[in-house]
Amino acid sequence: MLKIQYHGHSCVQITEGEHSIIIDPFLTGNPLAAVKPEDIQVQHVLLTHAHTDHIQDAAAIAKNNRATLIAIHELATYMSWQGVRTRDMNIGGRMNLGFAELQMVPAFHSSAIVDHERKQIIYAGMPAGFLIHWQGRTILHAGDTNLYSDMKLIGERNDIDLAFLPMGDLYTMGPDDAIEAAKWLKAKLVVPVHYNTFELIKQDGSKFEDLLISNGLKGRALKPGESIEL
Repeated sequence: MLKIQYHGHSCVQITEGEHSIIIDPFLTGNPLAAVKPEDIQVQHVLLTHAHTDHIQDAAAIAKNNRATLIAIHELATYMSWQGVRTRDMNIGGRMNLGFAELQMVPAFHSSAIVDHERKQIIYAGMPAGFLIHWQGRTILHAGDTNLYSDMKLIGERNDIDLAFLPMGDLYTMGPDDAIEAAKWLKAKLVVPVHYNTFELIKQDGSKFEDLLISNGLKGRALKPGESIEL
């Protein structure tokens, strides 16, 4: 049985027995986070892209746990310069973790380290999502993305049990496009992410659940700290 815990924004932790991974840890500076970075225990940290609201606590969590950080090549290289143990991959590629298999899929967004003090922007590779095949289940974390037609192909080629889809709008797709993405992906359960953390991405999770139901889909708007089993 997989335990899936939502830590707010786009941060998700998946645990089964002694194995645990966390995706896009943004806890420090997240007003809705119900847990602190030092409370997280994992063996792997997965990053979809380089924006601060996805990597804020990645290095600290990886170091605290002697965990391996996994990201696209450029971002993994940058994180390795922070003294973090890393493994790199790229879009379309697969990685076997022993207990689970990852596949990196496209996301349409941007990805860079923004150094405001030096007024520099450091390219950090393409943004991505992750398909996670674990204990006979398939989980998609779509990362930050808009709606794109290849989601149909991802849905056709994978039997997705759970999909984490951004729906905050402005910086990612909004609720209407997220509903269309859910249809194309054919996920058995959809959990919205990347919303309500800040006023600019405020959305109604309950209304999104209702939209999913009206389209013949199933969803669950988790509150930070809540978990489900799969």
